Amino acid sequence: MLRTKGTIPWRSKRERRLSPEGKSRDPTTHQAQKWARVSQGKERLREFVKRNPEERLTTLLHHVSMEALRTAFYAQKCEAAPGVDGMTWERYAEDLEDRMTDLHRRVHTGAYRATPSKRVEIPKPDGGTRPLGMAALEDKIVQRAVVERILTPIFEEEFVGFSYGFRPKRSAHDALDALAYVIKRRKFFDTVNQE
Repeated sequence: MLRTKGTIPWRSKRERRLSPEGKSRDPTTHQAQKWARVSQGKERLREFVKRNPEERLTTLLHHVSMEALRTAFYAQKCEAAPGVDGMTWERYAEDLEDRMTDLHRRVHTGAYRATPSKRVEIPKPDGGTRPLGMAALEDKIVQRAVVERILTPIFEEEFVGFSYGFRPKRSAHDALDALAYVIKRRKFFDTVNQE
């Protein structure tokens, strides 16, 4: 889930970043406008799926825009361990615009290929280990952009209101709250045979 400060993607440890000219680059209105376009695109796709439930969707990569990739980049954990390519969030951010342009081009021309995951063994309390695959940063960016811009708007229309598993902005606690509300409202336990 995208972490925000106000309504702007905010992932840096510092409050402001300096541009090469020494001027402060604070993500303000310009970034917020780009983010709003990303949200509008998601909403348009969601509305299309809602109006045309039988329609087959075949060409969807145009929804993975530069803004979607940039938003996905800022949603990544800046302190996360690098994948097999060794690329860190901070190093990728140093030349962000050129990297985003290249990634966008590769995604849209079919030249993008996911890199193999880095395999790490994580110790378990019982003394054993469990395997963990760590994806490269660019793979995480593309995956998040595809999920947030294409898959979520499409599949959210398929879920019913009381579905809580693996959905954005919903958790097990939300499901328990909804269940508690229904139980109290319907006075279920007052009607159960106590014997």
